[in-house]
Amino acid sequence: MQTPIFDNRFRTLPGEHGDPVASRQVWNALWSEARPTRMPAPTLLAASSSVAGALGWSADDVATPTFAEVLAGNVLLPGMQPWASNYGGHQFGAWAGQLGDGRAISLGEVIGVDGSRHELQLKGAGLTPYSRRGDGRAVLRSSLREFVCSEAMHALGVPTTRALSLVATGEGVLRDMLYNGRTAHEPGAIVCRVAPSFLRFGHFELPSARGDFALLRTLWDFMVERDFAGLADQPDRDIAVFHAICERTALMIAHWMRIGFVHGVMNTDNFSVLGLTLDYGPFGWMEEYNPDWTPNTTDARERRYRFGEQPNVAHWNLSCLAGALSSIIEDHDGLREGLRRYVRYFNLEHTRMNQAKLGLLSWRSEDADLLQRLYRQLHASRLDFTLFFRQLMHVDVRDLQVADLASASYDAAEFEREATALQEWLQGWASRVRTDTADEPNAVIASKQAMRLSNPCYLPRNWLLQQAIQSAEQQDLAPLHHLLRVLQRPYDEQADASAFAQRRPEWANDLPGCTVLSCSS
Repeated sequence: MQTPIFDNRFRTLPGEHGDPVASRQVWNALWSEARPTRMPAPTLLAASSSVAGALGWSADDVATPTFAEVLAGNVLLPGMQPWASNYGGHQFGAWAGQLGDGRAISLGEVIGVDGSRHELQLKGAGLTPYSRRGDGRAVLRSSLREFVCSEAMHALGVPTTRALSLVATGEGVLRDMLYNGRTAHEPGAIVCRVAPSFLRFGHFELPSARGDFALLRTLWDFMVERDFAGLADQPDRDIAVFHAICERTALMIAHWMRIGFVHGVMNTDNFSVLGLTLDYGPFGWMEEYNPDWTPNTTDARERRYRFGEQPNVAHWNLSCLAGALSSIIEDHDGLREGLRRYVRYFNLEHTRMNQAKLGLLSWRSEDADLLQRLYRQLHASRLDFTLFFRQLMHVDVRDLQVADLASASYDAAEFEREATALQEWLQGWASRVRTDTADEPNAVIASKQAMRLSNPCYLPRNWLLQQAIQSAEQQDLAPLHHLLRVLQRPYDEQADASAFAQRRPEWANDLPGCTVLSCSS
């Protein structure tokens, strides 16, 4: 098996070389040495060929038994120097102090075949100094969900961490999925996630909260030089980098809103400075349109991280980052301008994406009202967000039939009651599209193409993931691999994939893992 080139620049920062598993507060250090726990029987369940190829691994390399041993943490290749990083964060709006990589262990930073950087991180590989009361393990259901969703989001065009491999460990892991006292042993698994950097807002919040401004400055300068090299020579580089973080975050959130994705746990320790979707836990895909929906049972009462609130939460998180940086960046007006820039950039991207979702070739001031009326109608008609927009693409603007959209509703009676209002909206939308396209064939084609590339046909809906999980727990990997193949081309209608483009079935309405998830999911 070929050994990639490891750089491991993060380990040049201040770190500690103490006990790799003893839980403790770690001071004056950005990382701690870690040691993956040996797993009894690693078995490769799935791998991303594109990620492996970027790292220099061939299909033959992936097929070797050594590959599973390495990605379970049992075997360290030359150049691997495992560590867990130290960070804090605000969780559900409250400062939580030191958190750190409690069940994630980075193996090293690989210089890929194109010269780009890829940090390899095992999630579920065992105890670290930051595990607190946890066991450092992960179960198959949560690992499979993260593996599939990471690669699906990439195919959807959403900024995200990637996933290289999903490995079963051969051990049982004790979990209480819904925190109701019903513990059970579940199959253990490890996902190897990959990103240019796993630096989070919380990496900067912790030294700031502790008053360790020298360490904060060291980390910030390191990040600028490594991850924002194109801005490193600017006279106002610190502000330019913060503005870039704000813009990247805005773009990520706009994409979430475009596809109906709800992260579920938008804590500051789960936010990437590179604007990558990070930490797939109790996420969900909004099916029946509801801006107040969240899949996370932990957030069921306050709904802090509900779908419609995600843009505001991201702004709040950026304000926490700005507050942490204000101790080392004197230009506080520049930091405040970054927060305003986030708002402007999000609104710009959100508008651009909604324009494409509606198939409009231009955007007029009155289109905002058209969009808002649609969202109110989707809610009232109990329409599936994804299915509605995909079906809208096929609607003939010269022969509107509201009945063509009925299959996207979760309540036939509500849809019937709202049919007249929905028909009126369709007529207004069709008139607006005809104004844009002006009966020009090329314009009509451009409108449909914009809709096709903005409105996915296939998503890793939680009930689809649950089916794959249940089969994988019975050693049947065919459903998982079929789902992965379909999700590689989410905008292309596929002949063998009709089952993946349907409303949530009734059996999934109240099934844990489908609509009800926790941070243990």
